[in-house]
Amino acid sequence: MGNRLSKIVTRTGDDGSTGLGDGTRTSKDSLRIQAIGDIDELNCVIGLVLTHELPSELVGPLQQIQQELFEVGGELSMPGYDLLKPERVAQLDEWAEQFNSRLPPLKDFVMPGGTPASAHCHLARAVCRRAERQLVTLSARETVREELRQYINRLSDLLFIMARLMMQHAEKNEKIWDSLDTFD
Repeated sequence: MGNRLSKIVTRTGDDGSTGLGDGTRTSKDSLRIQAIGDIDELNCVIGLVLTHELPSELVGPLQQIQQELFEVGGELSMPGYDLLKPERVAQLDEWAEQFNSRLPPLKDFVMPGGTPASAHCHLARAVCRRAERQLVTLSARETVREELRQYINRLSDLLFIMARLMMQHAEKNEKIWDSLDTFD
């Protein structure tokens, strides 16, 4: 693969532009760069989740998801290239079904938080939802493969399930949303 990142400081972005993977340049505030930034931030938050003691069955999937998020970012960086394999969406569905089957059914909304691991996983879910909104906005103006949107949509659901599983693993009760009307 070579030494692709041998020079980090290039000064080429001082004018407010940045280079895409295909060699073109675009404004740092373009929708495409905003989407790439949201995917990068999501990957960072998942990295934060991985710093916690987690149920062992979640570590491998989260590490794989980090790799796949690089594929999503790479594909966004190189319009016209397909990097994320469609079967990655199916894998997220399998994990969601597998992990959710271990949880009690929900009757109300879960408050984000709980343990540090669960709270960070909820943060990852929220960043993932923002990334999804950005992909939808971008896809209204430029070509974005449906698989990318599907992947990010499924991932946010999986992160929610994982946050719940982290609470179960810690033997903590989830806090459920309670209407403010009940506090009067």
